Amino acid sequence: MRLVIARCSVDYVGRLDAHLPLATRLILIKADGSVSIHADDRAYKPLNWMTPPCTMREESVVDLEGEDTGEQVWIVENPKGEQLRITVEQVLADESHDLGTDPGLVKDGVEAHLQELLAEHITTLGTGYTLIRREYPTAIGPVDILARDATGATVAVEVKRRGGIDGVEQLTRYVELLNRDELLHPVAGVFAAQEIKPQARTLAEDRGFRCVTLDYGELRGIESNELRLF
Repeated sequence: MRLVIARCSVDYVGRLDAHLPLATRLILIKADGSVSIHADDRAYKPLNWMTPPCTMREESVVDLEGEDTGEQVWIVENPKGEQLRITVEQVLADESHDLGTDPGLVKDGVEAHLQELLAEHITTLGTGYTLIRREYPTAIGPVDILARDATGATVAVEVKRRGGIDGVEQLTRYVELLNRDELLHPVAGVFAAQEIKPQARTLAEDRGFRCVTLDYGELRGIESNELRLF
């Protein structure tokens, strides 16, 4: 991982254009090729980012006379031609670290079992659903469940015990990445949890994801009169 603290401005050129004016920011360049721009607030959420697969090249900025201005522009581009253009005025720190292979997130017992049970009873999501596999590997981590619906369309399922906004963001990243695979496209998303927070439900539905409330006891074969699907 490369961590750069720099005075920079950022322009996103693609489906929508966006501009971040000159300021001091943290630039994260990960081994998977992703690049994200962070401010010293907003918790984990980046100001702008480019998910893999993408390439990055660094070019010097010259003035009208062809003289080097001392600035650089870092151009991050994905296969669709969308670009994240980072104009670096001054680098304050630039460090690289090899983090090695991460063991991954270890889910708590209930959440891991919930995922396993849902995979075993995939028709809980709807009639005609079939399982492709659990823990489907991607460049940004494994998708909890990858399935097909009754029409044969691919569905990515994010499973949580308590579904919050973080889980919706995670599902968003998976769906965006999987939709770049011509063998899987189009990929829909399902956000499944025992409890889904109202803000998370609103965000998920706004992004076109279906929300499913899971009954852990019923999946384990215990009688329940509560509704499961919403």
